[in-house]
Amino acid sequence: MNKLVCLQKRLHTLDVYKSHLLRYMSPAYWQQANRELAACDAVMQRLIRHFEGASLISRGCAFTTLARSIVGQQISVKAAESVWQKVIKTIPDMTPQAIVSADQDALRTCGLSIRKVTYLQDLSRHFMEGMLNENTWTDMDDEVIIDQLTKVKGIGRWTSEMFLIFHLQRPDVLPLDDIGLQRAISQHYNDCQPVDKKTMIEIAKPWQPWRSVATWYLWRSLDPLPVEY
Repeated sequence: MNKLVCLQKRLHTLDVYKSHLLRYMSPAYWQQANRELAACDAVMQRLIRHFEGASLISRGCAFTTLARSIVGQQISVKAAESVWQKVIKTIPDMTPQAIVSADQDALRTCGLSIRKVTYLQDLSRHFMEGMLNENTWTDMDDEVIIDQLTKVKGIGRWTSEMFLIFHLQRPDVLPLDDIGLQRAISQHYNDCQPVDKKTMIEIAKPWQPWRSVATWYLWRSLDPLPVEY
């Protein structure tokens, strides 16, 4: 019995530690966003309660976030995680230099298409040659950053928006082209009927200035695995 009590205390300590860690890694605006979204939207209120204690987190590395976003293009969260784990097992030192010098066949055996390999290597060269400088992004407008990122092969608006949400933790991004968001809005707000971009924009108006947060909760409602890049 003493061993069981001891184990329960340790598990409780780990839960408390995890809770504090998530608060540290979460955006500073997260709790305010939760309160305001819950107050203005019944669906958000329900989702926020259901996923209490969870939040958006940043991995803290611009290159890794963009690389994961490229890997995750047009595949499920689960498939993207599987491919990514194979990539970092093949290249533990996940740096632009390592990707550029990596054998393309080795990357392809991880489950990457030749196109995604090309995209990852072009991204790496942009970092290595200083064409992407994360020190300048803090004071840039969202659209200016999107314009800069979309000059990289394979990075379109969707990938740029994932970067804004997950790395820079910008609070008011609405990725209209995201299939998961489209599906979740259809399910929760439109009686499972398809939604167009105009409808999505109208539904999302009450979420401003926290559309990134609302999007994150809608993603979570579809998949037990948190969306992370």
